[in-house]
Amino acid sequence: MRNIALRLRYDGSRYHGWQVQKNDISVAQTLEEALSKVCGHAVRVVGCGRTDAGVHALRYCANFKTDCRIPTDRIPLAVNARLPGDIAVVAAVDAPDNFNAISSCIKKEYIYKIHNSNIRDPFWEKRVCFYPQHLDIELMQRAAKAFEGTHDFMAVRSVGTETKTTVRTVHWCRAEKDGDMITVAICANGFLYNMCRAMVGTMVYASYGKLVPEEIPLLLEKRDRRLTGPTMPPQGLYLNRVWYEGDVGQLFLRD
Repeated sequence: MRNIALRLRYDGSRYHGWQVQKNDISVAQTLEEALSKVCGHAVRVVGCGRTDAGVHALRYCANFKTDCRIPTDRIPLAVNARLPGDIAVVAAVDAPDNFNAISSCIKKEYIYKIHNSNIRDPFWEKRVCFYPQHLDIELMQRAAKAFEGTHDFMAVRSVGTETKTTVRTVHWCRAEKDGDMITVAICANGFLYNMCRAMVGTMVYASYGKLVPEEIPLLLEKRDRRLTGPTMPPQGLYLNRVWYEGDVGQLFLRD
């Protein structure tokens, strides 16, 4: 049995997230249906994370087991011919038998895009968060910096999938502005449900003076969701990068 790792990208606008759903279309379900046709048997994929409804991925890893003999380098073209235009398999590689897209992942980086203008752009409607009120990028940058390190992130987690611990390590959290576009990049060894969107919401609160950026570590210690900022809309969020060891890791180092 072969273990194949895939590098994907997708626009999540019309999907109910990555995970297979009973009554809603998902990215995983759509990919499984295409892979099943290519491989000639039912395929189940393991994804590197459960992106929510409306969330996108610039780089996403999934793996699946198969005994079909199609050459690995032919898989992307074969699968893409059976996928809709908003999902693409960029590359494929043979992975070790014990490789698992979620448990083998070393760290991930999400980015969140905010169009900070009083004039909306219809071409970005489902790909960025339109935010017409002025945001102070300096205060957002200070707030972003305050999230870095190892903390209990219960205060920026929505109720959802249970986890053994809510402690995570944020390797970097940065906010940059280019014209009217603000991009927040967050890299961590793991993420809680809605953690990124709540962190960005807390940075937005900091830009309004509703909280002091340097007080964020103390707010995290209190583990109270009511003390931090709102959960931002999903359309501005992208899974941007994932890190692995070995050949799968090399697959994700390419642009």
